Amino acid sequence: MKHLSRHLTFANVVSCIALFAALSGAAYAVTTPLGKKAVKTRNLANGAVTKLKLHRGAVTNLKLRDGAVTGTKIALGAVGSGQIANGAVRSAQLGGGVVTTGKVKNGAINGEKLAGGAVGTSQLAASSVSGGKIQDGVITSQKLASSLLAQLVRNVSYVSRGTETTATTPQTVTAECPAGKQAIGGGIRTSRGTATVVEVTASVPFVSGDGKRTGWTATALGDGGTFAVEAIAVCAEL
Repeated sequence: MKHLSRHLTFANVVSCIALFAALSGAAYAVTTPLGKKAVKTRNLANGAVTKLKLHRGAVTNLKLRDGAVTGTKIALGAVGSGQIANGAVRSAQLGGGVVTTGKVKNGAINGEKLAGGAVGTSQLAASSVSGGKIQDGVITSQKLASSLLAQLVRNVSYVSRGTETTATTPQTVTAECPAGKQAIGGGIRTSRGTATVVEVTASVPFVSGDGKRTGWTATALGDGGTFAVEAIAVCAEL
């Protein structure tokens, strides 16, 4: 033992330990702390950075590539009205059928939101346009169908013609409408002079040879005394 101790030096011991480690096949490495920004993108394996490795708030807008966040990356209900900036969602960002009736707030769509010509006949419900919705003077003759226009009366005027007679036979008088007008109504008025009884026997439109009602005819009968008969025509352009 004394003989062995004379040959043990620091160098001998270190050499023996190194030789033992080499022969055993074991390797030992001494690690040192990594410096700031020492780990680069090329040092990270695919999938190495998981959600658990991300610090809260670490991923900001500047870290996101354009188009990186797609619809499949957004959880249902994650984006509410508070997360959408004013004017951020335009028609180009909305797919067909995305905005349904249930998603439109009451009163949200007003006249300023409607494009010119957006509301056509097919968008109007039956009886949705009432008289109160029509501005005065909006409907002119140009807006009316010719068939409807033909049924309307214009430039109404009243014409009368009377006669006074003494007779026991029926007396007839006709009030004729001005040229270009037709009778749309009429009547008779009688007044007694010396006659005791005046009987109206006819009050009808006067029809000309071309089939138009160009006046109004009135007929009355007295008992032999004097009486007056007046025919009244209501005339208009048709």
